[in-house]
Amino acid sequence: MSQRLRVPYPILLVLAGLAISFIPGLPLLEVEPDLIFLIFLPPLLYEAAWFTSWKDFWKWRRIISFLAFGLVFLTSGIVAYVSWAVIPGFTLALGFLLGGIVSPPDALAATSVMRDMSLPRRITAILEGESLVNDASSLIVFRFALAAILSGSFVWQQAAGSFLLVTLLGIAVGLAVGVVFYTIHRWLPTTPSTHTVLTLVTPYVMYVTAETWHVSGVMAVVSGGLFMSYHSSRIFSPINRRQGISTWTTVGFVLNGAVFMLIGLELPVITGALGGYSKLEAVGYGLLISAVVIITRLVVGMLGSPFSHWISRFIEVSDANPGWRGPLVVGYAGMRGVVSLAAALSIPLVGNNGQPFPERNLILFITFVVILVTLVGQGLTLPLLIRWIGVEDRDNLRPEHEQRNTARHHLTTVALTRLRALYQPHQRNHNGLLDTLQKKLEKDLYLITHQMQPVDHPHIERQVTEYQRIYTELLHAQREELRRLRGQEEYNDELIRHLEAHLDLEEEKLTLFVEAQHQPTPQTLHEQQHNT
Repeated sequence: MSQRLRVPYPILLVLAGLAISFIPGLPLLEVEPDLIFLIFLPPLLYEAAWFTSWKDFWKWRRIISFLAFGLVFLTSGIVAYVSWAVIPGFTLALGFLLGGIVSPPDALAATSVMRDMSLPRRITAILEGESLVNDASSLIVFRFALAAILSGSFVWQQAAGSFLLVTLLGIAVGLAVGVVFYTIHRWLPTTPSTHTVLTLVTPYVMYVTAETWHVSGVMAVVSGGLFMSYHSSRIFSPINRRQGISTWTTVGFVLNGAVFMLIGLELPVITGALGGYSKLEAVGYGLLISAVVIITRLVVGMLGSPFSHWISRFIEVSDANPGWRGPLVVGYAGMRGVVSLAAALSIPLVGNNGQPFPERNLILFITFVVILVTLVGQGLTLPLLIRWIGVEDRDNLRPEHEQRNTARHHLTTVALTRLRALYQPHQRNHNGLLDTLQKKLEKDLYLITHQMQPVDHPHIERQVTEYQRIYTELLHAQREELRRLRGQEEYNDELIRHLEAHLDLEEEKLTLFVEAQHQPTPQTLHEQQHNT
């Protein structure tokens, strides 16, 4: 439905949860924050780390580190002082508590909004890398502020030292657990199903182990996930990888959908507990804090370009002149999400003195308003901003379909060359299977070579259309025959499913081939931009 309405699914789910929450007679849904931190957060972080490009993460490590740590701390501090100055009864410690809650953006929402848009890889890489780490820094700010409120004392030097210790030990725990599971995957006898189950268990072991030792569970899952992803080619067979990716794609979608739906469903619980504040006052404070977090990120993002130019005189940077369009998009893509809601809900009901926790209900409501304003408001307008400013690719990377075709050309050429070197023509002629293999490789090389050619030639266009039509008819005939064979007792269902999966792979290859043929060439893109 989100694709049909052209609305990102996180926004649609939040709005659906809001609509459901207004149904009369519906029981209130109170979410346990530990449920989100323990059940939802580890697999979502692990999935994000698994599919993160380590090369991109390392290339943009400085800007990612600044956004995930420096900007989080800066936003927390500005929110703290603004709320302390404006909201009656708010102390500075309560301000830092609120700042730690609303400071981390949910880059999942940003990447889902930008998924169908042609954006430079650097923007998505920076946002995805930031989302891996910023939860750790914001939760640490939150926990230190909470401890200061409950204990009545706060020492900056001690907090800074504890932050470094908690972060570094969390990374160490994640890597240690990753080594253990690496050993299990690589050397112990397992089945594809066992491998998949182990990948589902891994993030929970990393998170629980780190939290048990009172270090950062978020950093443990992120570091361990990056480690396991980097070594995945060594420890997983092809069938293990296919099954694992399919499972994680489904699990990630379900978990993300559930947490965004929960955000909308929590509205009646939050508004019903405002206490001494009117809804109008609470909405005003929420809009003020929303403006603070949005403006802070935008200003810092726009200052990134001149800062990169200045700092390039002293250290090597990935891009000394990033321009203003990319930083503007990164600065505007600061949508808050489920981690902020979970942190707010985890504030205890009473303090150490047995009295109700000060301003808890107002903090909850402000957090909800910030999530709603940034997620829905910025999420719906971000595509408009991107189309309006026209973000250019400053890295001059080849389009993905060209990279795929060139890489497949290299792989097929290597295989064909090796086959010809290992087996002489008379050996291949006497072995029908080797001869068939050579013909298959030559056919694949022919098709890939056609994919690398521009499709604006009428003859090639006709060939692609005819090839697609005939191959689709052949696959359809094979599927019909499989359905007929399924009804015969001599063929078991497991065999039929295996052959059906093979046809699925062939159809996916056909789809990729046709899509690649219809991708615009650099010359066509240049002409389109010139005409525009």
